[in-house]
Amino acid sequence: MAAFVGAVKLFISLVLWLNTLSSIQGARDFYEFRYPFIKRASSFSSSSSFSSSRNDEVTYDYIIVGGGTAGCPLAATLSQNFSVLVLERGGVPFSNANVSFLRNFHIALADTSPTSASQPFISTDGVINARARVLGGGTCINAGFYTRANSDFIRRVGWDAWLVNESYPWVEKQIVHQPKLAPWQDAFKDSLLDVGVSPYNGFTYDHIYGTKVGGTIFDRFGRRHTAAELLASANPKMLTVLVYATVQKVLFDKSAGKRPKAMGVMFKDEKGNQHQAFLTNNRRSEVILSCGAIGTPQLLMLSGIGPKAELQRLNISMVLHNEFVGKGMADNPMNSVFVPMTRSVEQSLIQTVGITKMGVYIEASSGFGQSQDSIHCHHGLLSAEIGQLSTVPPKQRTRQAIEGFIKRKRDLPREAFKGGFILEKIAMPLSTGHLNLINTNIDNNPSVTFNYFGHPRDLRRCVNGIRMAAKVIQSDRFTNFTKCDKPTIEKLLNMSVKANINLIPKHTNDTKSLEQFCKDTVITIWHYHGGCHVGKVVDPNHKVLGTRRLRIVDGSTFSESPGTNPQGTVLMMGRYMGVKILRRRLGKAAGV
Repeated sequence: MAAFVGAVKLFISLVLWLNTLSSIQGARDFYEFRYPFIKRASSFSSSSSFSSSRNDEVTYDYIIVGGGTAGCPLAATLSQNFSVLVLERGGVPFSNANVSFLRNFHIALADTSPTSASQPFISTDGVINARARVLGGGTCINAGFYTRANSDFIRRVGWDAWLVNESYPWVEKQIVHQPKLAPWQDAFKDSLLDVGVSPYNGFTYDHIYGTKVGGTIFDRFGRRHTAAELLASANPKMLTVLVYATVQKVLFDKSAGKRPKAMGVMFKDEKGNQHQAFLTNNRRSEVILSCGAIGTPQLLMLSGIGPKAELQRLNISMVLHNEFVGKGMADNPMNSVFVPMTRSVEQSLIQTVGITKMGVYIEASSGFGQSQDSIHCHHGLLSAEIGQLSTVPPKQRTRQAIEGFIKRKRDLPREAFKGGFILEKIAMPLSTGHLNLINTNIDNNPSVTFNYFGHPRDLRRCVNGIRMAAKVIQSDRFTNFTKCDKPTIEKLLNMSVKANINLIPKHTNDTKSLEQFCKDTVITIWHYHGGCHVGKVVDPNHKVLGTRRLRIVDGSTFSESPGTNPQGTVLMMGRYMGVKILRRRLGKAAGV
């Protein structure tokens, strides 16, 4: 009997050890088994796989630059019938604990190391921001909330509603979950209803006025499921995914009298070695840019497509003049109001949302300041002492401003981080900015200006949103949950101003003027878009105007951010565009 008990204990220990090994060390073996087509860029050989019509060089039907939110579903779809090469500048998400677990959400964003899944940047507005640098793109570093766009958006962009409604479920069945509502989110839901954000629409992916619970890409164990997992639906024999493959420019045939034709791309691997990958000679083969709203206009300009003066300034050989590349950049401004608590609260990201009729969305998060990795500690880009402020205008990065930033961080009351935040985000901002190259190094961020609250209507909406957020916090439902006295608006705003969330100089009247509060405490929720708008940079099929065999499939083509949170629609867009391309090329034979 003793021997049997000992054997059982040994078996249990072995299972637990294997489970730990799988979580920490075995992720690489798992993804190599499930995704055998994912390889490091340095393994690339131009004569290693698919049949070729360029002598002995391998060529591809489609080269997708960027294995992100749109790029992964696009690649999985196109590979059903054609050879596809995906070039992703970052690594894989599967073995990265900062990506995989909800509890590490804030740590991933604070990581400023060269291998981080998140590449920080600061807009010239002084707002701290981030862009993804990992297979799976923004789905690896975002708050996970999943919702669909409303039908008006689908109509405005001219998409086939029938195919859209086929494409959303394709994504949802694979990586989207119904959340287990956290106590903070439940109290927030009740408070929204108390202050009139009604009706209650329950759990739904649809964009409906009122209060709802949306989907999430975090499962019930708090593990993230990213766009990279959609690659499991690919045809593995027709797909090659290279990670740490940084594309430096698109290669063109510029024969006289003809529109520039994309031939392939030039990229470097993780060792710094240069490579070229080429398309087949078929006129329907394409290079497809899915680098996101920052990366795609940047790469277009580095490839010679953009405003003539911009290209000449950096001695970039011009392929095609297009004054609209990098223009119309927009980011939905967000402002947050702290809700302090004397006790710790369960961590939660966006689960509940209030969709109002006054042009703002109200959301909430909780519990991300109470760990040792909170803002009180060295917090990556949020630690001004590291000095990564080169793109911020000089008047906003004075020594006094940086010292004030550091002091405010140290003086934050601990109670502020035992609670959470009520967030208000402007829907469809009218304020827009622009993107410009700083240099010709693709690894460096371009200069980005969003011009937050440049349009007075955006500012009026923010004021209304802050008032709504304050009502939520002061509601009986919420104060009963927080067990705190009903705070005044001025006290809430004063604590929020001290939260140290951007590099914009603060004003003494921040807590008395809601307009000034909005301007001085604006932050991002990473829903930036634009830079390659339909009708100006691409046609309605997302083909780059004035070129052949070059297309864009990502949020840079949007003139507005879809729904309360865009990731669901960008994921759907990858599937949608892939199916559309296949059906136009193959008809019923496409089989999708």
